[in-house]
Amino acid sequence: MAIQVGDKAPDFELKDNHGATVRLSDFRGEKNVVLLFYPFAFTGVCTGELCELRDNLPKFVNDDVQLLAVSNDSIHTLRVFGEQEALEYPLLSDFWPHGEVSRAYGVFDGDKGCAVRGTFIIDKEGVVRWTVVNALPDARDLNEYVAALDTL
Repeated sequence: MAIQVGDKAPDFELKDNHGATVRLSDFRGEKNVVLLFYPFAFTGVCTGELCELRDNLPKFVNDDVQLLAVSNDSIHTLRVFGEQEALEYPLLSDFWPHGEVSRAYGVFDGDKGCAVRGTFIIDKEGVVRWTVVNALPDARDLNEYVAALDTL
């Protein structure tokens, strides 16, 4: 079961597509976080979603908000994917232990070996304020994220 609105967001430490360590707690007290889980780099729906975020980046990476995108791909795969698609926000690798963070948020599909499409908006105190979880083939609506961020 996915983390619910009102829950404290589980902290984590993951490597990004450049090998840097990113901790959710690093943003506490500083920025709201849009934490987005996606199944796999280089797949059609995932690429479309992440490029739509790229094209609207000022709404998701600014003085008040940080976007973090998480998949179960390796950092090497994410580096190439980020470069190919000109993604200028952190792509975090939940590769090993495989799916540990995805499992903590309740969005890991053990049969497929990847995260489903889960999004969590986490406020500056580390509390989940909005969430949506979609099945693997179902793209999310970016406008819903914007509306949820506007309530913070």
